[in-house]
Amino acid sequence: MKSHQDLTVYQKSIDLVVITYQITKSFPPEEKFGITSQIRRSAVSIPSNIAEGAARQSKKDFSRFLYISLGSLAELETQLEISVRLEYLKKDNLLNEEIIYIRRMLLKLIKNLKE
Repeated sequence: MKSHQDLTVYQKSIDLVVITYQITKSFPPEEKFGITSQIRRSAVSIPSNIAEGAARQSKKDFSRFLYISLGSLAELETQLEISVRLEYLKKDNLLNEEIIYIRRMLLKLIKNLKE
């Protein structure tokens, strides 16, 4: 691996950030500092932690940051579900599939780092 940018999981998580920004544009203005901000921050945290972990000098550190990315992904998934229940969003299976795909890639990368 030359850089974190070479990782498919990083690239896919950047795509997820773009999607989350697009879907939250239509959220009510009063949620600008509420759920909209939370969703965007948790989405941005995913690739940011992948990048930071990849820049570390050890597999153990990288793995720790990948776990943080997993936590942010779970947080994003929860916030999207809340947004569906608040009727700010429609249930989007494509978005859920992306989250599942990224989770699988993160878990596989963590497993490979441990081996």
